Amino acid sequence: MVKITPRIPDVFWYQSLELVDGRVINGTKPIAMMKGEFENAFGRLGPLQGKTVLDLGTWSGAFAVEAARRGAAGVTAVDQFTWTNEFFKGRLGFDFFVEQSGYEIKAIEFDLDSSPLSLTPLGIHDIVLFLGVFYHLKDPIAALREIYKITRETLVLETHIESQLPSDRPAMMFYPRRELANDPSNWWGPNVMCVRALLETVGFSRIEDAPGYEVNRHVFHAYR
Repeated sequence: MVKITPRIPDVFWYQSLELVDGRVINGTKPIAMMKGEFENAFGRLGPLQGKTVLDLGTWSGAFAVEAARRGAAGVTAVDQFTWTNEFFKGRLGFDFFVEQSGYEIKAIEFDLDSSPLSLTPLGIHDIVLFLGVFYHLKDPIAALREIYKITRETLVLETHIESQLPSDRPAMMFYPRRELANDPSNWWGPNVMCVRALLETVGFSRIEDAPGYEVNRHVFHAYR
């Protein structure tokens, strides 16, 4: 029997992805950058065996699949904006990549900017990934309050950091239009002290932070 290689969907690929059959999907973020971001997110977590992972804002599922590759016992991926966007066609890309990966990953369509926001229906997870989403939400503080409730152990948060702000006091800049990268979906630019203070305020007891893979990016590991 001739094995037919599935055709890669014609969607907007932001995350570069490696398929199990050796093919590479070249997205906006090159593979080297993706591997660096994987290490930034997962490197401090240790073995994922037996852990449940929730990936908020998964898009094509790169980090959800990586969590499964690293042995997570259960992975849930959540998105809404990129999955329903006619240009991105994110759900089509996600479904293709997850199917090709061979892992069982639960997919939930959920608007993280809904008001009032309750993440309780998503269940409690050992590790929650909140990568590249904070500054895209109109009310990221409400999201952090809800994320704390569903995080059993560790939250991994990666975000744009606003370099124009002073570093010696918590502050956040608001972008009402296209001020950040000409992107109307970018709403906020916090400094590092602001993110740390917000994480502590919602209840996390210990926060570790480090520069991200790109300029003006930062990664936070917040522990219950």
